[in-house]
Formats: sequence, structure tokens, C-alpha cells
Amino acid sequence: MNAIKTAGRYKLLEKRAHGPVVFELVVEAPVIAGSCEPGQFVIVRADETGERIPLTIADFDRARGSVTLVIQVVGASSEKIAGFNPGDSYLDVVGPLGKKSDIEKFGTVVTIGGGLGIAPVYPIQRALKEAGNRIISIIGARSSDIIFWDDRMKATSDELIVATDDGSRGEKGFVTEILKRLIASGTKVDRVIAIGPAIMMKAVTGVTKPLGIPTIVSLNSIMVDGTGMCGGCRVEVDGKTMFTCVDGPEFDAKDVNFDLLLSRLGTYRDEEKISRDHCKCSQKGAK
Repeated sequence: MNAIKTAGRYKLLEKRAHGPVVFELVVEAPVIAGSCEPGQFVIVRADETGERIPLTIADFDRARGSVTLVIQVVGASSEKIAGFNPGDSYLDVVGPLGKKSDIEKFGTVVTIGGGLGIAPVYPIQRALKEAGNRIISIIGARSSDIIFWDDRMKATSDELIVATDDGSRGEKGFVTEILKRLIASGTKVDRVIAIGPAIMMKAVTGVTKPLGIPTIVSLNSIMVDGTGMCGGCRVEVDGKTMFTCVDGPEFDAKDVNFDLLLSRLGTYRDEEKISRDHCKCSQKGAK
């Protein structure tokens, strides 16, 4: 096993756990770190038997030549990637992929990070703050063990509001409820950036679309090659078929067919469970 983990070119420099299933990975990738921008992503393959997993570049250090990725364990391949330790090396880290975020001075921007979506929102929020925007940051999750980087989010915003479904940290409730309250209080919102589970982004869009508030979402569609050739990441935007990997991952929320996206995200749910169960059985047999 150690031979496989050290066969790649992309060394894992640091690893931090944020709860039982969320892990922060700092990976040595100087070429990617030297050219990536907020909003872009990479595709990681642990070894020759691993799947290609798209992960947003959550942070980067050009001087050090490293990129920071955050992964949530949901299947066999994400479990394998998260199982690496500092000193081990991934076989492939391909990128930067996708279009960079639109960064300019809009005015008051509300950034919303749901669960793992906190990671991709962070570099976008930081860049928007540096561009002179007033940032109101909302981060939320089911419970406190999935909330992370609240210190980074606070440092790059004018106001941070934390919410959890069960009330275990911050306010009890959904991010959409906080957004509605902000708007109802008279806060002029010039732009919303929402990243997280598709159902959350759909709910946010349901709030902002009737009010005409420009809203950008970063889609998490199924992806294989990341170059627009496989068609696996296709989504419907403004009635047209587009590919998340090359046309996105960010799109105007009001134009996204979220129902189709949600349907496609469930395509391989049964197979993912079988694969992870098989992986766990194999690990037990090897002990």
C-alpha cells in the first residue's frame, strides 16, 4: 500500500481533519499554484485504480507552490484520497480547470457557503473583499461537525453569520432564512454567491430570482475528464446544454435547471454505496 501512495508526483504536504468526514489537504503542485484563480478546480486521482475526483481549489500559495483542497468522504475514491497522509503522493492532480470567478467591485455581496461549499466560497470571497466589496458571509451546515474555516471567513468579510440545521453552532435554521432576513431588513444586496449542495443553491435562487438579485452558483455536477469531452457534467442553462467543466463551474443561477441537475446527481448513488461497502470489506480482509 505504501508503494502505491508514494508513486505519484503530487506530494501531500499537510492534512487536517474538520470533523469525521471532512479533510483539508495541502498538496505540492507548483505549476497549478502559479496560474490558478478563484473559482477554478482540479481533478485528483489517488492511484492507477482510483476514480477522477473534481475538487475546487480552496486556497493556493504561489510562493510555496501548493494548493489547498477540501474533500468530504462520500464514496470509495474520496475515502482513498482522504486516507493519504503527509509524505504520500497522489498520482494525478490536473488543473487548473474551469473558468475563473468574475471579480470586480459590485457593492454589497452576500456569499453563502453550505457544508463543503465553504471551501470554494472562501477564495472568491477573499478576492471580492480585496476588490473593495462589502462582504456579508453566511455559512451553514447540518451540524457543527461540518462547519470549518469560520475564522478564515470572518477575516475576509465585514460580517459573518453561522447557521446549523440543529442549532449546534451559530443560529438554528437554514441559510435561506438568514438571507431573507437580511433582505427584509433593508440591506441592499448587489450580488449573491452561493455554493453548496444543489438543493441549497436551488433554494437560494428561489429567494433571489423573484427580486432580481444577481446570483452566481458553482455547480457540482458529475464529472469524468474535466475537459468537455465526456459530456458527463452536462447541465441545462437558459434552455441550452452546457458543460460544467469548461463553461463553468459558475453560472447565472436564474438560468440553471436545478431539477435536472438534482436528477442527474443521483444517477450513480446505488453504485457509489456498493463501491464504498466493497472498499470497507476489502480493508477488513487485509487486516
